[in-house]
Amino acid sequence: MDIQKLLKIVAIVIGVISIFFLGSIISTGDEAIKAGESSGSIDTFMYVAYAIFAIAVAAVLAFTVINLVSNTAGLKKTLMGVGAFVVLLLICYFGFANGVETIRKDGDILSANGSRLIGAGLYLFYFLAIIAGGIMLGFGVKKMVK
Repeated sequence: MDIQKLLKIVAIVIGVISIFFLGSIISTGDEAIKAGESSGSIDTFMYVAYAIFAIAVAAVLAFTVINLVSNTAGLKKTLMGVGAFVVLLLICYFGFANGVETIRKDGDILSANGSRLIGAGLYLFYFLAIIAGGIMLGFGVKKMVK
């Protein structure tokens, strides 16, 4: 049995277990969860979800690092992409975002730095959306010209 078949079987088993847990949580009901009557079972399910999530993230990171180390051209391209992203993030943070202390709805105060980080994230999202749209438009025009 090769690794792909084994991983499919493991994924199916995890999916079936997840469906069972979801059904158990749904059958508990909202009111019981809010009242804290079933906090033990919900906590258990949450810890299982955290563990599965951590295993998935670790597997993705491990295989990504293994593939990047074995392929130096891919490593160079990846580092260039990450570097460009970091440069764009720094431009958004220091160039465009401004921070102002703000009182939130719950009475807490959002610091100026927190406000600046949120603004930088929004500007970064806008710039990345414009860049992605421009690339798609450019390839569309190039395809139409051919």
